[in-house]
Amino acid sequence: MKTLILAGAFAMAALTAQAELVTREAPTSVINTMDALETAVTDAGASVVARVNHGMAAKGVGLEMNDAELLIFGNPKLGTQAMQADPRAGLFLPMKVLVYADAEGKTHIVYEDPTSMLSKTDVPADAEFLKTMTGALDKFSTAAAGG
Repeated sequence: MKTLILAGAFAMAALTAQAELVTREAPTSVINTMDALETAVTDAGASVVARVNHGMAAKGVGLEMNDAELLIFGNPKLGTQAMQADPRAGLFLPMKVLVYADAEGKTHIVYEDPTSMLSKTDVPADAEFLKTMTGALDKFSTAAAGG
């Protein structure tokens, strides 16, 4: 019985963690979607820290995987406010958006909701900068998806 309860608790924790992810489909390839995402981010005045091509890294070590790229970016005006509220916010910042192709070849854009992401810290859930981060991620991912 304890095993079933523990299994249920782990399953609920996994579902809760999944609920924190925001996902949308994009009609173009991973590279085109990521290019559009990067353009939206830089046009808004945010700074790109890195663009990581996971698929190319896998090929570099002789492994196969579908295309997947991660964009790491931020805006110090927002991130600094989060870290002033709780320096541990730096574990989750800068922001990250993953663009990947699934087994059927469909392109997906996924990121962690900022309020959920920073709920692990003492950053107030009603902080205005969290609303701004959430709005920016929605705007960027919508632009990248062609909307």
